[in-house]
Amino acid sequence: MDENKELFETMPVARALTKMAIPTIISQLITMIYNLADTYFIGQTNNPYMVAAASLSYVLFFILTALSNLFGVGGGSQISRLLGEQRFEEAKKVCSFSFYGTICISLLYSLGCLAFMDPLLRLLGATDNTIAYSCQYTLWVIVVGGVPSCLSMTMAHLLRSEGYARYASYGLSGGGILNMILDPLFMFVIMRPGQEVMGAALATMLSNCAALVYFALMFLHLRKDTVLCISPRMMLPGKSSVRNVFSVGIPSAIGSLMACLSNTVVNKLSSGYNDYAVAAMGIVKKIDMLPMNVGMGLCQAMVPMVAYNYSTKNYRRMGAFTNAARLSGVVFAGICIVVMELFAPQIITLFINDAETVRYGVDFLRINVLATPLMICNFQMSYTFQAMGKGAESLLLTSCRQGIINIPLLFLMNRLVGLYGIIWTQLLADSITIVISFLFYQHTMKKLRQSLVG
Repeated sequence: MDENKELFETMPVARALTKMAIPTIISQLITMIYNLADTYFIGQTNNPYMVAAASLSYVLFFILTALSNLFGVGGGSQISRLLGEQRFEEAKKVCSFSFYGTICISLLYSLGCLAFMDPLLRLLGATDNTIAYSCQYTLWVIVVGGVPSCLSMTMAHLLRSEGYARYASYGLSGGGILNMILDPLFMFVIMRPGQEVMGAALATMLSNCAALVYFALMFLHLRKDTVLCISPRMMLPGKSSVRNVFSVGIPSAIGSLMACLSNTVVNKLSSGYNDYAVAAMGIVKKIDMLPMNVGMGLCQAMVPMVAYNYSTKNYRRMGAFTNAARLSGVVFAGICIVVMELFAPQIITLFINDAETVRYGVDFLRINVLATPLMICNFQMSYTFQAMGKGAESLLLTSCRQGIINIPLLFLMNRLVGLYGIIWTQLLADSITIVISFLFYQHTMKKLRQSLVG
């Protein structure tokens, strides 16, 4: 506890952010790699229908991330602020509330996917060529593995909220590494030819269950020395805490759901051209996870620091964390642009050798990567508002980027430019949103500085 207090209050900003960010980014990257592993190994079949099916089903998996954000980001942000206020008993209640809330909502979602699987996948863009493979992936990853996946992500957020980024990293990374080991075993050894998608799904589900076991053991190990608590007797925090959890968690979840909706529109519009375009779009979206996950790792590392220092009114230190995270993210995004522009053909060919899919994928990747610096900055602004408990501002920014601006632009660009207009849309949406983000951020920081003077 004393070590973590130093981390929040007195450790130099660059060192503190690095200490939180490195394990968080590593776990994000390993999570990304095991998601890429499914695409990579399925791509080795050179069957674009299988690749397209996994990409379509992944939208449903991404909704699990949104649900975990509801209690993970919302609960974690509130816990960090309560720690700054020295309200440890209430922080325990928020932790338990977030744990059991995640179980309930993810279970309902999994059952809903089971009941409406076929129409859901058709809505996402599944065709007669891809629907059977999409159902296989959805059954094992979402229906059977939905609760373990969602709960693991929430528990990682809760660990980070008290400064235990390293332990959170071990759980997510371990699950990812196990998945990469199990993928080829299930796809090419245990399952019969033609069942590669089911093999990948089984590997992912089992890996997520293993990660949940780790997090449960870690919570039990730390429960006496921290506010990490999963006791049912402590699952009812005060009304103001519940309100604060949802005021941050709901915008975060809606932001992720908006991203899912945006991806759904992209897949649906792309499927109007051909399955090769859908497969290429899915591969590019997976590659885009590299800068996105580094940016998300920086944001998740920053959130507890911002939340804690916001609650103690140390706005100078809080601002230093946001600036350091933003600069680091933009530098990394610049590196990604150079690498992906130069080596796009080689990168796409790693995933599939189908000539038509590669042709689309190279073009899509070179366009898509241009949006990464703006994307990371927009993430960082939104997460800053979440850390401060300003859910309305966070909701507006995430809604603009993935919904209010992005989705109408997708239809407009598709109509005016065609298939390539779809991929250019994200850059346009992020360019507009970044202006709004900086205006909101500067206005908020000005008010905070004035409140200290007053």
